[in-house]
Amino acid sequence: MGRSLTTIGFDADDTLWQNEQFFRLTEERFVDLLGAHGEAAEISGRLLDAERRNLAFYGFGIKGFVLSMIETAIEITKGEVKASVIAEILAAGREMVAHPVETLPQARETLATLAADYRLVLITKGDLFDQERKLAQSGLGDLFDAVEIVSDKTEPVYRRIFAHHGDGPERSMMVGNSLKSDILPALAAGSWAVHIPHELTWVLEHAEEPAGHARYRRIARLSALDELVRLIEAEAAAR
Repeated sequence: MGRSLTTIGFDADDTLWQNEQFFRLTEERFVDLLGAHGEAAEISGRLLDAERRNLAFYGFGIKGFVLSMIETAIEITKGEVKASVIAEILAAGREMVAHPVETLPQARETLATLAADYRLVLITKGDLFDQERKLAQSGLGDLFDAVEIVSDKTEPVYRRIFAHHGDGPERSMMVGNSLKSDILPALAAGSWAVHIPHELTWVLEHAEEPAGHARYRRIARLSALDELVRLIEAEAAAR
């Protein structure tokens, strides 16, 4: 009988490197720019509404975020936003793109250990250019057998990726910080799923934890993943 687990998929943003904190800092800057036109909570709420509306048009990532900030600025000022404010929003977006990648603790060590025994696949969503840039700057690219940058993470997407790069979802695992994108659709596809919560997670990535699901696990830090994987393998072999 073959091994129960052969392929492990990893989310990138806020699983292997920092991401959401830069969106939060830019949002604070945006709120300050428009402070004369409303309360901070109202401006942030209007921005979130715009982001939610625009996902279907612009997808995930910095470009869509910048366009949503511009749209919100136009709405809040009733079309009277100054060109200098638009210029500052665009500059903030460029700064986000240019920001150095900050890998999370034990990311390389954990990947290197697991890469010796498993196929590793990076599965990330967002802007192609930006995700490729972050992967290159992270220095982690050599540890992956495959990289998939997708427009969204859904059950069919996980089925396709784990069938193409592995031995099917049943013998695969997805690891990430987002319950909505990394955990629930991977479980629905039949995979294992390991949630590693991050202190900052975008509200549109929130979902109810699938507590009690036979293939769901939660760990506090990435460095605990290797031990968990070996335990799952051992339990499967004992059955």
